[in-house]
Amino acid sequence: MSDLFKKAFSLGLGLTVVSKEKIEKAVDDLVKRGELAPGESKAFIERLMERGDEEQSQLKRVIQEQVKRVLQEAGVASESDVTSLEQRVAVLEKKLAELGHSQTPHLQGNETPAPSEDSPPLKGNEIE
Repeated sequence: MSDLFKKAFSLGLGLTVVSKEKIEKAVDDLVKRGELAPGESKAFIERLMERGDEEQSQLKRVIQEQVKRVLQEAGVASESDVTSLEQRVAVLEKKLAELGHSQTPHLQGNETPAPSEDSPPLKGNEIE
């Protein structure tokens, strides 16, 4: 029976994409040709379906690992990287807001603070 199981896979049933109906039809053909006992067909179909599910899960894992590797190599931030950065930004915004309330008026959107009267005017490419 295990030899028959191996033959089923080597015949290219492609269990990761084959529907249960197609598997049942292929097993019925095996029964008609006398290569499988009628009483064993149901158990054989179940084993083929289980194997197909295992193959599909394994393929999914391999694809996920490859995609993750490619994204890492491309320098794309992972979900955990983004979450971590969002948390850090939130902490910094809170600290900035606390400092801002005690030292300068609150700014809206893209506003920049006006230079203080103590500061000399900037020339050329000078940076504050």
